[in-house]
Amino acid sequence: MPRFYAKFILLFLLLAGAILPGLAQEHREPTVTGNYTNSPFQDFVEDLEKQTAYTFFFDPVAVDSITVTLQVQGQALSKVLRQALQGTQLHAAVTAQRQVFITRERPILTSLPDNFFNQGSNQVEAEAPQLAEAYLPQQVNRRQAASELKLYEIGTPGGKAGRANLAGTVRDAKTGEAIIGAYVYVESPTIGTATDQYGYYSLTLPVGRHELKLRGIGLKNTRRQVLLHSDGKLDIEMEEEVRTLKEVLVEAEKDRNVSGLQMGLERLDIRTIKQVPTAFGEADILRVVLTLPGVKSVGEGSTGMNVRGGSTDQNLILLNDATIYNPSHLFGFFSAFNPDVIKSVELYKSAVPAKYGGRLSSVLEVATREGNKKEFSGSGGIGLLTSRFTLEGPIVKDKTSFLIGGRTTYSDWILKQLPDKSFKKSEASFYDVNGHISHEIDNKNSLYFTGYLSKDRFKLAADTLYRYQNQNASIKWKHNFHNKLYSVLTGTHSHYSYDISNEENAVNASRLAFGIDQSGLQLDFNFFPNSKHTVDFGASSILYHVTPGSLTPNSSESMIRPDKVQREQALESAIYISDRYDVSQRLSLSFGLRYSMFNALGPREVYSYAPGLPKTLSTITDTLSYSGGKSVATYHGPEFRFSARYSLTDNSSVKASYNRLRQYLHMLSNTASMSPTDTWKLSDPNIKPQVGDQVALGYYRNFRANTIEFSVEGYYKWMQDFLDYRSGASIIMNHHIETDVANAEGKAYGVEVMLKKATGKLNGWVSYTYSRTMARLNDPATSEVINGGNWYPSNYDKPHDFTLISNYRFSQRFSTSLNFTYSTGRPITLPMAKYYDGTSYRILYSDRNEYRIPDYYRVDLAMNIEGNHKVQKLAHSSWTLAVYNLTGRKNPYSVYFKSENGRIRGYKMSVFGQPIPTITYNFKF
Repeated sequence: MPRFYAKFILLFLLLAGAILPGLAQEHREPTVTGNYTNSPFQDFVEDLEKQTAYTFFFDPVAVDSITVTLQVQGQALSKVLRQALQGTQLHAAVTAQRQVFITRERPILTSLPDNFFNQGSNQVEAEAPQLAEAYLPQQVNRRQAASELKLYEIGTPGGKAGRANLAGTVRDAKTGEAIIGAYVYVESPTIGTATDQYGYYSLTLPVGRHELKLRGIGLKNTRRQVLLHSDGKLDIEMEEEVRTLKEVLVEAEKDRNVSGLQMGLERLDIRTIKQVPTAFGEADILRVVLTLPGVKSVGEGSTGMNVRGGSTDQNLILLNDATIYNPSHLFGFFSAFNPDVIKSVELYKSAVPAKYGGRLSSVLEVATREGNKKEFSGSGGIGLLTSRFTLEGPIVKDKTSFLIGGRTTYSDWILKQLPDKSFKKSEASFYDVNGHISHEIDNKNSLYFTGYLSKDRFKLAADTLYRYQNQNASIKWKHNFHNKLYSVLTGTHSHYSYDISNEENAVNASRLAFGIDQSGLQLDFNFFPNSKHTVDFGASSILYHVTPGSLTPNSSESMIRPDKVQREQALESAIYISDRYDVSQRLSLSFGLRYSMFNALGPREVYSYAPGLPKTLSTITDTLSYSGGKSVATYHGPEFRFSARYSLTDNSSVKASYNRLRQYLHMLSNTASMSPTDTWKLSDPNIKPQVGDQVALGYYRNFRANTIEFSVEGYYKWMQDFLDYRSGASIIMNHHIETDVANAEGKAYGVEVMLKKATGKLNGWVSYTYSRTMARLNDPATSEVINGGNWYPSNYDKPHDFTLISNYRFSQRFSTSLNFTYSTGRPITLPMAKYYDGTSYRILYSDRNEYRIPDYYRVDLAMNIEGNHKVQKLAHSSWTLAVYNLTGRKNPYSVYFKSENGRIRGYKMSVFGQPIPTITYNFKF
């Protein structure tokens, strides 16, 4: 009985405002006159609102494909609406308060039925949601309705008039996880902010009554009624949005494309990532990132990213703030990130926040989920090549949670199917494990622990065995000083190593090894002084240890002599501050300054070369020895960050940005793509740090009630002192690497155009990028001048790039995805002629990167089949059937040449030269 009375009182309050005014005066329905021909529904509604002074409430997504063809003369509003909506799944309800509610599937009640008070409690419970929907435009359930109607008094009454701060954490109502990027705002005055990676928000508002509104990715919009007396906290839970026949890509903050200050930022939700078809049927974060404008790869099967003309080592890849040096498995065929543990992905291509540094081109920030704080749950998948399983749940309910996930592969069986018997002993395997624990100590302190381990093993034709591994760990302590200030202290450790061993021939048996370790400490502060300013500041320090290479014999009979390149270590430190300032509702500015310092440390021996002469073994003049901890070389300098946004209208804006970055770490590679055998080199007296500057300008426009986003960004970037190689350079086990590399300068420029439809049964995005990436090697310290000292295309210069990602949902259970990509072939250097120099024949090559391999294009198709949607079942499952490279095009990964019978012949190598069908079973409980 108490439940019945509570529901009755709630319904009475909801309906009192509607029933009482209706009793006081007679309601006369207005008439409508008009001639509409294929008018978009929203234009049709705007005309009705002008004629009738009625207010319409509806979901723009539900009507985005509806047009109205109608001719009426003095007809009642309700009759006009019935005609306009005939043949659709929509219904209209007109109230006496001059409100019209457009809903899907079933009409709503705008008055009490005649027998309402004679029904039992079960009937009341069934009707209550419909009545609530009639007066709450967001179509929320009863639990949410209670939270939205309740008045929350914040702070101590009786304070002074003025402003006060409201802060809190936004969490998922089902799992208790913090929600990243939820938009929290009030409309009058217009003040808003987005929650950070901890779900935290902070607003400075006038003292008094406010309606606080919230929107989030894949979540039901909600609101809270707040009476703000003084500074205080309000934690909010948001519920998952489940729509019928609507989005496959889920809604984010719809107008962030226009209103957000950050430019060159791409945000991906894991549900978006899982819709894009991939080579082996498993959701792949990096493959989806490569479909974004301005992001390219040199070849198929490679996860190395080239962002706006940068090389692969110029990308900072972070997993919960710990650096990942090799983000791939099996030489790039699989991403290193388990999709079941990932919450969100953010890629910064320009206007990089001041807290990040150490790389020139981009920052890819991957955040894992915290784990379910409410109940135990799990998920996984079984495919032809890989399987994965994730388990999560509360350790202490609503306070401490854990998440652990693992993946493995069993792809050896494919290699054993090859007809060549020499491949029977081949191996190809990997596994990775993610773990995360989050713990709330109290309302001011939280701890987060993250661990990651991956190992790969690969051997082809029983010859050379490749093994490499990543080990990462991070621990964070978040402390709230008060509503306007909190800090995060982060400690991280990252390790990457590989070894290559050969035991086939005992005489030449050897083992080559490389390793890099970094340990870091970072302290970040977030300060919200008022509604116009958001200030971030902090400091960081990273200690590097590098083992550039060691070669050891691998058997007692081996003739290989042990060799070891001397170890390197260095300390990189930085301090930063940035301020976002909202000058007005239309103009926002952001200023940032980061000052970084790099110290190469001993013990170390450094070679000195004759000044003014190329660095060669013959020009070495001295060897300087430094003891442990002594500074070998010091580099430092400022890094500037600036961005601005000006809103032209409510749905269009222009943005501009500039940033300078410094990079003290260099990757040495003998391939154009990222490889597990790449080595890393620290700056020293002979290898200068890289410096890059970028300016960008963009125009952003949203259409159809923010359901369609359009953007065009242009950029120009110039770089200096990045490493390029002399012809015939030796990278592995080189004790004098500075004699085979040279400091080059580069420039990159381009235009990126993107059109995105994020909602509806048909959704996706299409992007086109025109870009050029040029390099010039004219260093007096090198004995070789490339291309006469003129500009030449870099290895990853691909002027044209076009991508289409399309998703269509036939029903709640069936959807399909199509991926099409085209790009210009990458540059190569070709042998042009053969000549005789008096002692032997030699090859004459073209200018560096003068020619290109054939253009690349590929079509992928996937079908997703969901299980039934019963709430009470052991596990929810789905099937994904996909075909990678549907047309079977033999896209060349590389072109190589062989001398055969006195002639030089060219060959193309394709990684995936035929369609690859896959099937994956996914489950969740």
